[in-house]
Amino acid sequence: MPQPKLLIATGNPGKMREYRDLLRAVPFQLVSLSDMGINDEVEETGVTFHENAALKTSGYAALSGLLTLADDSGLEVDALGGAPGVYSARYGELPDAPPQESFAAPPYEGGVGRVVPAGTGPDGQITDEDRVALLLRNLEGVPWERRTARFRCVIAIGRPVMAAGGRNRTDPQAGEDIPPTPLYERGAFDGLAFMVGSVAGMIQYEPVGDEGFGYDPVFYLPSFGQTLAQISLADKNRISHRADAARKAVAFLSDQLSAISNQR
Repeated sequence: MPQPKLLIATGNPGKMREYRDLLRAVPFQLVSLSDMGINDEVEETGVTFHENAALKTSGYAALSGLLTLADDSGLEVDALGGAPGVYSARYGELPDAPPQESFAAPPYEGGVGRVVPAGTGPDGQITDEDRVALLLRNLEGVPWERRTARFRCVIAIGRPVMAAGGRNRTDPQAGEDIPPTPLYERGAFDGLAFMVGSVAGMIQYEPVGDEGFGYDPVFYLPSFGQTLAQISLADKNRISHRADAARKAVAFLSDQLSAISNQR
């Protein structure tokens, strides 16, 4: 019997690689958004990690008809009042984002709303390197002992509930096209679950390492004496915020397989 599919709601190849390792023991075939041909982008309009994870799980489960795992994660820097937080992936791109309550010493100029003058990516897009540079600029003058931070990850897992009179759109009858209108109720879930993970560290003064992505090159782990971008993938998948949350997801996913099997 073929394994049921689990959609990992990401288009980030680095994150997908991590999840393939973290969830290697689960009884599902892991597929990405690109594997499913999904190009739609679910807006992350929440103001917490839980809200954004739920929005993505709801949206992509409705689009795919699959049991879906989505996460929202980010970097929280204590000296910046918890910034960039839920705006980590859009740091420097949101002039209308709410400012943080407390700021570091100048030249910090307005939390997540401070805009990088010009991105270095294609067509002036802001890259991970630009965001790291902005973070370090906002931490200029902050002493080492105040550069405490943590990565936080919230995983949401859910599957769409079939609309009244509908049929599982992932199992159409032989030779029948899947209808363009989903037979699932957007945002309706049976067994939505959350798993939370975190890892503490420090923000060092310059990026080091090329094994990670995002803010990994400046996130220093005192227990390793290295950044997240310097340690091996095996070590990262043992101690990271995503690994912490994923461990809690494995048992839940095993239970979900039993539930799916019982419904067939």
